[in-house]
Amino acid sequence: MIHEFLLPETNVREAGSGPEVDLGEAVHRRLAVTLTITRTSGQQSLDISIWGSPDGIYWGSRPLVKLPHQFYCGTWKTVLDLADGRGIHYLRADWHVSRWRPDGPKPLFTVELMVHDMLPLAASA
Repeated sequence: MIHEFLLPETNVREAGSGPEVDLGEAVHRRLAVTLTITRTSGQQSLDISIWGSPDGIYWGSRPLVKLPHQFYCGTWKTVLDLADGRGIHYLRADWHVSRWRPDGPKPLFTVELMVHDMLPLAASA
C-alpha cells in the first residue's frame, strides 16, 4: 500500500518542485493522485504535473501526467498508470502559477497533492 504526499499542504506563490517520493512496493501499479486546493484568490491559475524517474536523477522530457488547469478551491482526482513497465521508482510534482493581471499581487494557492493505491472494485460491481 502506498499513501504518500507528493506535496504536503503548502502555500504556493511561485513555480516549484516537491520532494522526491520513493514508490517502494508500488512500482508497476495503477495509482490515484488527489489534488486538494483549500485557498485561492481570483484571477490566477495553477498547473501541476507529475514526473517519474527510475533512479531519482533522470526525470525525462515529459511528465507522466498533467493535471487539469485549476482556478478554484476543490478536490480533483486522476489516475497514474505505472503498470506499463517503464520502471518508474520515484515521483515528483512540479507546479507553475500565473496571475492574469501582471500588476496584481503574487498568486496564492494552498494545495495538497497525494498519491495512493486505487481502491479495488467491489466484487459485486
